[in-house]
Amino acid sequence: MKTTRRDFVKTAGAGVIGATLAPALARAEAPALWAGRAYDVAVVGAGVFGAWIAYQLRQAGRRVALLDAYGPGNARSSSGGQSRVIRMGYGDQEIYTRWSRRSLELWKALFRKVGRPSLFQPVGVLWMARGQDPLTTKTLATLPRFGIRHERLERAELDRRWPQIDFGANTWAIHEPDSGFLMAFHAVQAVAQLAMTEGGEYLQAGVVPPVGKGRLDSVATAAGETVKAGAFVFACGPWLPKLFPDLLGERIFPTRQEVFYFGPAPGDTRFRTPEMPVWVDFAEEIYGVPDFRGRGFKVAPDRHGPAFDPDSGERVITPETLTGVRGFVSRRFPGLKDAPLVASEVCQYENTSNGDFLIDRHPERENVWLVGGGSGHGYKHGPALGEYVAARIVEGGAVEPRFSLATKEKVQKRSVY
Repeated sequence: MKTTRRDFVKTAGAGVIGATLAPALARAEAPALWAGRAYDVAVVGAGVFGAWIAYQLRQAGRRVALLDAYGPGNARSSSGGQSRVIRMGYGDQEIYTRWSRRSLELWKALFRKVGRPSLFQPVGVLWMARGQDPLTTKTLATLPRFGIRHERLERAELDRRWPQIDFGANTWAIHEPDSGFLMAFHAVQAVAQLAMTEGGEYLQAGVVPPVGKGRLDSVATAAGETVKAGAFVFACGPWLPKLFPDLLGERIFPTRQEVFYFGPAPGDTRFRTPEMPVWVDFAEEIYGVPDFRGRGFKVAPDRHGPAFDPDSGERVITPETLTGVRGFVSRRFPGLKDAPLVASEVCQYENTSNGDFLIDRHPERENVWLVGGGSGHGYKHGPALGEYVAARIVEGGAVEPRFSLATKEKVQKRSVY
């Protein structure tokens, strides 16, 4: 079935934002309008990074076009799915703690603005630890420096507060009571909608890989349309290697990730909000989100899967992974031992070699920005990243060295969790 630009309006839902957005998208229906209009910035990719960049650029008064092949929060994107965790703990990597704190402020402000505060659920985040785990102990030292409310809980207290969890070999945990989870694809759509409501324009179209070198004046779409702009931001996640194969084909790693949702028994509220927090079992490389409004108890391995194509990859879970996840759930959450699988997702991570973001100018095109490498931990940072990229475009300034293209290697060695 062919997707039109009006489909985004239809999926946006009723209410002020959806109704206000319709005229903005309707203006994009005629390709002739796009062909004759020049924008200050065209943002390619309407995931969480691209949507927030477009929104922040509109806040700075720039004329913005936002493009996406499948639509904001679509099922193929790394920003799709039901939920994403937002936490402050990052060991001693303080830039991500700062960005998480700032992002939570901006997320909540935007949700208030669009009248949907429930898109953030402050159920708390529980990070389980064993012994002197370096990442967790460094997190414990970092959080007080930023005034982030938290508590260290020993095993006896964990067992008392959450008797539905068998903590196994975990001996203590960090609890962030003000953190929680975001309703993922709904939140992305809310940001994109607001950016358009406040004057941006949206075009649902795939972009053809740019050719040549030097300043980029326009991008072509697969439908033959042309979008002109003074600057371009490519924030298209796992599609970055496809658009820039020579530059990023070996530096951005899209991997297949499986997500599972188990159904608690009727009347059993122990695994639902607010009785259950978001949890991370770092030693087991697995995390989860409590059942919210009957959508199921989310469990997702955090280990990187095999290489994956976001366009053509089949999104069906594997029996082997399901068996492993069921075994973990039976051990860690005995009350869900026989819980049915009520839903599942296959998405993808899209990472750099070590997990740091990529935010840098194209080395051969001074008006082109490359933004990505965020999957697995990047969703939460969308607002702060959007601010940062918009400021670099509007005000200039040097790029944070750890985000530079020069630091991105061709062999994966994860150091950001």
